[in-house]
Amino acid sequence: MNYRLTALTPLLVGDGNKLSPIDYMVWRDQINVLDQRRIFRLLTKGPRLDGYLAQLKRAERLDFASWGGFAQNFAGRRIPFESASCTPHWQKAATENLHIPTFVAGPNGPYLPGSALKGALRTGMLSAGLTEGAMKDLATRAQGERAPRRPAEVSEDRLLGPPGTTRMKFVGVGDSNPIAWQSFKVYLLRVSTLIARGQDRFELGWKQSPRGSVEWKRPEDSTPVFTEMAVPGTSFEGVWRENNFFAQPEVARAAGWRHPMDRAQLFRAANQYASKLLAMHKQYAQWTGLVLLGRAVEELEARLREVSENSSACLVSIGWGSGLLGKSSWLDTTNEAYRQVVRQLPFYARAIQSGLPFPKTRRIVFVNNQPATLPGWALLEVS
Repeated sequence: MNYRLTALTPLLVGDGNKLSPIDYMVWRDQINVLDQRRIFRLLTKGPRLDGYLAQLKRAERLDFASWGGFAQNFAGRRIPFESASCTPHWQKAATENLHIPTFVAGPNGPYLPGSALKGALRTGMLSAGLTEGAMKDLATRAQGERAPRRPAEVSEDRLLGPPGTTRMKFVGVGDSNPIAWQSFKVYLLRVSTLIARGQDRFELGWKQSPRGSVEWKRPEDSTPVFTEMAVPGTSFEGVWRENNFFAQPEVARAAGWRHPMDRAQLFRAANQYASKLLAMHKQYAQWTGLVLLGRAVEELEARLREVSENSSACLVSIGWGSGLLGKSSWLDTTNEAYRQVVRQLPFYARAIQSGLPFPKTRRIVFVNNQPATLPGWALLEVS
């Protein structure tokens, strides 16, 4: 069997690398990634190599007046901006904000790692099994002078099984086939936030880094994030395997499973998780007044309703930009036991103490210079 993952919103599954401002130049509303080996071979034939190396060593970005010809003639690949409106924002941005995360790629081109897709499905399965009692038990284990490093490990093993007999062994997901580089663009994202204006009333704000506590009402005053992402409609195809050995009742019992595993159960859990997550994003769009974002979420909900009865299709939130919610199996962030656990983590303690909805931020993808959608939503189909 094979799977097809189709991006519904801009999608990034990163390789951990970033293009620095001396790796590329912006010319004609596109990122021109320099082929440095070709450039070095060319410059060794003349007197300009020392000057180029000196600028690479000291410059924050390459001087287009001196080296712009390389962007035109020696680009390894060219990644267009989502729209020409991104270029002025790039020109005004601080250099430290011009490091561009890149999509994972191998020798034959960009591809979707199977582990990223299986991880998204695992999150849905875990979410389907978590109960308020399990969260209270987790909160109890997290108490004490020294909280455990992995307080949720016991709950995960109880719901999905330990690594040797985990229920996710039922399915195997291979890396996708490579796709063409033409399927990617560089998108502008900004981080939105909530500003309290009375009881259950909020306004939209935009975050500026590194002064994360400063809130701005104009998007252009916030810190831009430029990211290489697959455009909506991009499809990744790969091998999908189902281990029917684990579908046998006697094998499931021997593995400690209450019921045999099947694809319908896996995809039903993923769609239920997607429904809860989209409901939270829809509420966020209403709080902030982001009309285009609200429409995008409604379109995703409509697509979810179309596939919810199909045992071979589901919606997933995958990759970079989905934030804490997109990686969390427990989505009721108002639950006191959940907040008690998160309060133990220094990184989130201040946000919990503020009394604002948690989390109060989202990474928003801008389209035509307007805050339009959320990253990382895709349709998974198996045939």
